[in-house]
Amino acid sequence: MDLESVIHRNTIKEESWKTVLTLAYQSLGVVYGDLSTSPLYVYKSAFAEDIQHSDTNEEIYGVLSFVFWTLTLIPLLKYVFIVLRADDNGEGGTFALYSLLCRHARVSLLPNTQLADEDLTEYTIDNGTVPINKKNVGLGLKNLLEKHRVLQRVLLVLALIGTCMVIGDGVLTPAISVFSAVSGLELSMSKEQHRYVEVPVACVILVFLFALQHYGTHRVGCLFAPVVLTWLLCISAIGIYNIFHWNPHVYQALSPYYMFKFLKKTQKGGWMSLGGILLCITGSEAMYADLGHFSQLSIKIAFTFLVYPSLILAYMGQAAYLSRHHSLESDYRIGFYVSVPVKLRWPVLAIAILQAVVGSQAVITGTFSIIKQCSALGCFPKVKIIHTSSKTHGQIYIPEINWSLMLLCLAITVGFRDTKRMGNAAGLAVITVMLVTTCLMSLVIVLCWHKSIMLAVCFLLFFGSIEALYFSASLIKFLEGAWVPIALSLIFLISMYVWHYGTIKKYEFDVQNKVPINWLLSLGPTLGIVRVKGIGLIHTELVSGIPAIFSHFVTNLPAFHQVVIFLCVKSVQVPHVRPEERFLVGRVGPKEFRLYRCIARYGYRDIHKDDMEFEKDLVCSIAEFIRSDTSEYGLGFGSFEEDTKMTVVGTSASNLEGSIRMSEDDQQDSPMEGPSELIEVKPSPEKVRKRVRFVVPDSPQIDFEAREELLELMEAKEAGMAFILSHSYVRAKSGSSWLKKFVINYGYDFLRRNSRGPTYALSIPHASTLEVGMIYHV
Repeated sequence: MDLESVIHRNTIKEESWKTVLTLAYQSLGVVYGDLSTSPLYVYKSAFAEDIQHSDTNEEIYGVLSFVFWTLTLIPLLKYVFIVLRADDNGEGGTFALYSLLCRHARVSLLPNTQLADEDLTEYTIDNGTVPINKKNVGLGLKNLLEKHRVLQRVLLVLALIGTCMVIGDGVLTPAISVFSAVSGLELSMSKEQHRYVEVPVACVILVFLFALQHYGTHRVGCLFAPVVLTWLLCISAIGIYNIFHWNPHVYQALSPYYMFKFLKKTQKGGWMSLGGILLCITGSEAMYADLGHFSQLSIKIAFTFLVYPSLILAYMGQAAYLSRHHSLESDYRIGFYVSVPVKLRWPVLAIAILQAVVGSQAVITGTFSIIKQCSALGCFPKVKIIHTSSKTHGQIYIPEINWSLMLLCLAITVGFRDTKRMGNAAGLAVITVMLVTTCLMSLVIVLCWHKSIMLAVCFLLFFGSIEALYFSASLIKFLEGAWVPIALSLIFLISMYVWHYGTIKKYEFDVQNKVPINWLLSLGPTLGIVRVKGIGLIHTELVSGIPAIFSHFVTNLPAFHQVVIFLCVKSVQVPHVRPEERFLVGRVGPKEFRLYRCIARYGYRDIHKDDMEFEKDLVCSIAEFIRSDTSEYGLGFGSFEEDTKMTVVGTSASNLEGSIRMSEDDQQDSPMEGPSELIEVKPSPEKVRKRVRFVVPDSPQIDFEAREELLELMEAKEAGMAFILSHSYVRAKSGSSWLKKFVINYGYDFLRRNSRGPTYALSIPHASTLEVGMIYHV
């Protein structure tokens, strides 16, 4: 028996290691595509005019030393051993850090947060959560952030700056990667010919790349990992060949002594060349941003045992070749392809172009993902999100963003036409994201991990000083290309903050103008109007109270539906909400009013259903609430404003045992057999339509009133569902400053008119939708 247990444990261990190694292999194509492309342009950018060439190897050894220690300290030490541990329930990225901070300190600026959200399973599960006690030094910092709203805004702006730079990187990385890969053609033709071929070829590849986004990466994703693996093996093999063939002593350059010697000799030129050297860590942030698709261990294994040594060998091989070829023309001697053996240049060129496409694809997909997160958290206008794979989570396509990125990529490629200025632009975007991560990570160390402030300060000073050095070297090249990410980020940052500001003001107006419960009670069960068959679904951002749109509707129209649902679809500060915790359901007023409130909660990385499945889940959640509800007035009278009375209900797909299920068909079925009870509404003989049925568990039994309420809900569902949406016109109220008037009347209004409506409403027939105009004076 003991022997069987040991064999069983070993089998499980083997399977788990097999899974980890499989994930590590798959991560090559998604996570490391961009980072692995950097050898194409690092030396070319580092030696571009900032360093005066000499016949000695001090400059070459100095650059190699900087590359080695930068790769060792930033991707390996900072990200692999520290930052990857700060995951948000398995998710990573700038917003994952911000989300962690929002849950450990009340610094979230999301308007419709509830105490009930803190009961979500993923809200309290993360690696470093322990209760904060009186002696914890982080308590003072936590209170400081919660007390001052200005600090909360600074924290949000910091997260948005990092996000905007990631979007900027999504523009610059495809341009520099593809352009650098295509530059290998320069060795097979004259300079004059190359000048007229390089840019058109790069533009054609970029257009092809962005045109493929509509089909999703899952169709060609299986090829990504083999391409990156082939590329890494290729550059490491060429590196080893160059080391032994040209300069076996190049390993001496790994000593940090050569960094100081390099800066001492080159002075300002050497400092400015750091802007090109930092490109060796382009794509390091993807290790953390794409954490949700893989595991910590798989990403660590892939980088530590394959990517890191391959890159080091590639850079050492280039340095070994350059150290023995001082007499070559500057334009050729610093390129990647000149260090490739002549017989291998064409195959390597083909692999490099494929590698550039894979690296660019990962960055573009990451840009889509982070924009979706921003939109979910109310920091970006609603955009059309298409899920390109029904099996793989997180593979999305955003048409507006895709074509915008393509046009910007083409503009960068045609406008700059050289690796130097593209590198300056990409370097500033990359290092800014890393600086933001360092700042947020130092807060996570104190507030989430509850370590000492001294440890956080040491982390901030050590990595912050390294990144600040590179940041200054990039910023000094503002006029030589570095202005591009700043301009792009400024445009996106202003747009995102204006949208967030307008959304907050609009929500505050809704809260201030919501209808009191006494007004509703005074109307009686009929609401003073004719109640017709059907379900009226009123979309609102409010999580409590009656929206003004409802009183506006009732006052101007003589009839309304027999069942009314106030629906709020909101995002919470967790990456995912479990299906069994999706809905919060409660009553509005007494039972006979047939008014319900349903709050659908999604994580910032959850997929919003945009088909009839959402409607089915919504009705089932109301039915389950009716079955389990025992109160007479629900959220009426004194307890109306309390959201603690609402019931957590899962989706029909969660298959909770003992939950109500709904089915629809066109024909009569035979009576249902088994322990469950069947409640059904039969279709009228004169009109063929779908029959709605609720399958109710046998235990516990439901009372007569609940049965009648369920029958009424089914009749309403059969009659049809109408969606009442608010068509809002937001205007700055009189007496506002000119800046607020400009932001609200022009900025926010422009973004609102060009944004999408609620996700679930995209597939609703226009005949079932009613828009009610509302003017918001904020």
